[in-house]
Amino acid sequence: MDPVSLGYYAAVCGLLSLAGPRLGRAPARLIVGALVGVVAVAVLPSFRAALGLP
Repeated sequence: MDPVSLGYYAAVCGLLSLAGPRLGRAPARLIVGALVGVVAVAVLPSFRAALGLP
């Protein structure tokens, strides 16, 4: 994994972990985590393009 992707996903996961306890029980956290992951994957190409990276 390249450094940009690693840093991006680390930031997404770190921010999600801050909200973790407030999201309720495990099933709710799992669903929110999956949705955030899907959005993060969809946004990464635009983020890389905005930074001018291949």
